[in-house]
Amino acid sequence: MTIKSLRILAQLDFPSKTVRLWDGSGGPFVDGDGNIWRSCVLTDSALDQIELAINAEAFTLPLTLSGIDQVVAATIWEDYQAGEIVGSRVRILIQDCDEYDQPVGTADVKFTGTIDNIMFDDAGSGDQMLSTITVEVTNRFTLRTLTNGAVLSDVDQKARSALLNPSATADRFCERLPELIDKTIRWPNW
Repeated sequence: MTIKSLRILAQLDFPSKTVRLWDGSGGPFVDGDGNIWRSCVLTDSALDQIELAINAEAFTLPLTLSGIDQVVAATIWEDYQAGEIVGSRVRILIQDCDEYDQPVGTADVKFTGTIDNIMFDDAGSGDQMLSTITVEVTNRFTLRTLTNGAVLSDVDQKARSALLNPSATADRFCERLPELIDKTIRWPNW
């Protein structure tokens, strides 16, 4: 089966409910597992930000979701009022589709992060209320930020990783740095 189109999916795992959204207009989208994804509109800048986040060029993903219905917006607002939004998982997935826009295989996870901040904006149009929600999502690379001139330590990085993500395997990012301290790299002499 040939792939004719792609769907950008955003899964937000809030404490009270998992919200699944797809970038587009129209009705709901049902994936191969039977999950229902509601339509929303990602702004052009959101698509650019997703690309930067997927390529690890941005530490924070400001994801703006427009046209969210009242039920979903109310659920998110209740979790926000309860102070349970920060730290919720967000995943960006890409779903391959056939010529009839039906899913082909499972969606590929391209970005995973946690919500660091959320902003709401509601607008009314006639008898309909549409919400725009902007979530600022951080990823694992944000955990490795340093002050200028600081040196990453293997012990410090493992301790920070264990504290911030206790269920993950140990962060081995800096494991070989002590071996490189006294190493001299010789450039070719042409």
